[in-house]
Amino acid sequence: MSDEPQASGQQGVAGFMARAKDRAGEQVKKAANERVVRPFEHEFSGFMGNAISEGRLFSIADALGDYQLNDINVTDTTCEYCAVGCRYDVLSKDGTVLGTRPNPEKAPINGISTCVKGKFSHSYATNEDRLTQPLLKDDGEFREASWDEALDRVVEGLDGIRTEHGPNALGLVASSKSTNEANYVMQRFAREVIGTNNIDNCNRLCHAATVSGLSSTVGFGAASVGVEALEETDCYLITGSNTTESHPVFATMIKQNVKDNDADLLVFDPRKIQMAEYADQYSRIEPGYDTTWINGLIRCIIVNDLHDEEFIEERTTGFDQVVETVEKFTPEFVEEKAGVPPEELKNAAETIATADSCVFCWTLGLAEHAHGTENIYAMANLALITGHIGKPRAGLSPFRGQNNVQGGGGDMGPVPNNFPGYQPVTDEENRKKFANAYDMDVEEMPDREGFRITDMFLAAEQGDIRGMFIQGENPLISEPNIGHAREVLETLDFLAVQDIFLTDTAEHADVVLPATSSLESNGTYTASTRHVQLVKRAIDPIGNVKPDWKITQQLAERFGYDWEFSHASDIMEEINGLTPIYAGITHERLERHSEDGGLQWPVWDEDHPGTPYTYADQFQTTDGLAHMHPADTVEPSETPDDDYPLVMTSGRVLYQYHTGTMTFREPGDMSYTDRSFVEIHPETANAYSVSNGDMLDITSRHGETQAMAEITTRPNPGTIFIPMHYLHGGANNLTKEKPLDGPSRSPEYKVTDVRISVAESDAGPISAVPPSETDERSATGDD
Repeated sequence: MSDEPQASGQQGVAGFMARAKDRAGEQVKKAANERVVRPFEHEFSGFMGNAISEGRLFSIADALGDYQLNDINVTDTTCEYCAVGCRYDVLSKDGTVLGTRPNPEKAPINGISTCVKGKFSHSYATNEDRLTQPLLKDDGEFREASWDEALDRVVEGLDGIRTEHGPNALGLVASSKSTNEANYVMQRFAREVIGTNNIDNCNRLCHAATVSGLSSTVGFGAASVGVEALEETDCYLITGSNTTESHPVFATMIKQNVKDNDADLLVFDPRKIQMAEYADQYSRIEPGYDTTWINGLIRCIIVNDLHDEEFIEERTTGFDQVVETVEKFTPEFVEEKAGVPPEELKNAAETIATADSCVFCWTLGLAEHAHGTENIYAMANLALITGHIGKPRAGLSPFRGQNNVQGGGGDMGPVPNNFPGYQPVTDEENRKKFANAYDMDVEEMPDREGFRITDMFLAAEQGDIRGMFIQGENPLISEPNIGHAREVLETLDFLAVQDIFLTDTAEHADVVLPATSSLESNGTYTASTRHVQLVKRAIDPIGNVKPDWKITQQLAERFGYDWEFSHASDIMEEINGLTPIYAGITHERLERHSEDGGLQWPVWDEDHPGTPYTYADQFQTTDGLAHMHPADTVEPSETPDDDYPLVMTSGRVLYQYHTGTMTFREPGDMSYTDRSFVEIHPETANAYSVSNGDMLDITSRHGETQAMAEITTRPNPGTIFIPMHYLHGGANNLTKEKPLDGPSRSPEYKVTDVRISVAESDAGPISAVPPSETDERSATGDD
């Protein structure tokens, strides 16, 4: 243990609710009969009782109405799933999580709401598959080892490569699942101990293009708005975001504002997602042509003199270049390329331009492209020409997908180009600052940008990366082209993985280090809205696991470095001394502010109240102005032909999370979506003689897979959709590792040309879990 201090037959929602209640009743009855939770009988009589069915959001007020709370451990903490930043009380007893209950007094973002995963998907933390002891691989087989032996082996492997090939022959991957403190320590380890900027994280595979585009346009690679805008704006433009499944709490806020205040909702997406049902206008677009229709909106606004000339003149540069660039994006051109009819383009342009306020919302459907940064330039330009930014209810709002990808994935500097706080590593003054703080000679601080994560895999293919240390990520599934990722991992000289389960990636490792889960950790996460919030240990760590930051610190000690951190709060004290946007943030202050909305960065000093929305007076650029960048790419990196006539796009489903490391261990999640599938439009299905439930062979120029057909009108005719979460049947069996977006080096996940056919030999649906576990897990109830 760590020495860190404690701190029915119905379908759809109706079916889910019925099964959830049945399972909950059975579980509570069984527990009572076994006299395990007899003292808590009163609190659990209404477990899973009330629901906001559309978003699968549950009122927990009744969930514990029949138990004595003084007999239950109650810990307020931050959710470990998406980056909405929901907070709730975790109710536990004897190391078991009984449930969660939103506490609106300490939940500035979600209030009384959580999604289904935040409510019920926490049993993974004590799952029997959890890693509880370090593992070493001898002769191709794992064996348990002591911490001393395992850490010594990691040091030997990393230092051996560094000595023979230099520090830049190593690649380090940090975790956006881990706390800000753990990610800060990981970047320090890379730069101070190893001597390389080859450190990256999953942000590269999701919103790196967002960070790149916004940083060079308005200054911060983050949302400019907070919760107020999402709850009260007059207009929303949502694109590339299946909000109800990926960010259900945000979706509920938006739908409530549309219903109660008649806010305008515009949805542009290749799939008719659930948000489209609530939209004033849904425009079905062709995958990969986002710059085209956004530029079409900009042109329409300018041509009709609807742009905010005063705002443009006083607060921006580059407008003339944008005007020139968008000239070719006529309504006819937009319809030809992107599929948006002229009347829809005109209506959306007028709605946005004439609204008193507008929030521009997107996720990976806008960012995961070979020209993703240009897509973000275009979206930022649209906000700037309409003046919908720098105001309480208007601005840019990228929804982040992993619980701490805003903080741990960017703010803390586990990236190859920035120190913490987006301070470039190529700037000599920044290098001096961090070298002095780390008691290094500035010449020892690496001065060139390192490899991004997909570039690491490409470099490893060429022999330029010889070893990797991967913390809390599963790139075998998350990297584009699973076949390529597997080949790279198999050829590395040394691989160490730090995680909570033996993931698909960890199976290829020489050493596996067991880390604490979120529920066993202390620290902070940063939400999509820039809220920095405390994470508190709710249950004791199981087995012999350690916090991520402590493992990294102990590795540093073996290299001869003494960092002297005794708690995560000590690390935050170092962070706020080096990172201006976090300068006023401490654990103690976050605890004090937990009941009045928390702290949103930038927090410039300990007297600063935080920043609910950014750019009120100036943009975070050298001259204080927003810098518009032309965006004129039209075509995606590949287009259909006779051999690959269809387009595959990818995304998330509500009941799974990223590569399934946690949710594949949740019986309720698995009983709902335990395997991959392929959505196909009825017209496309008819053309290929596909029936609902058929197993399909799907082949791209880069790989192949099988998945079960689900005939639905959600995708375009000619477009298919496959979820990202699965190894077997998942989208990344088909995606490509290059080309990458130029500025951000992000892969193109959203456009892959494919062909399909009904499988000649139907082996049946392929489950996401190993065969030995499938029967047991399929028989258990929904969560």
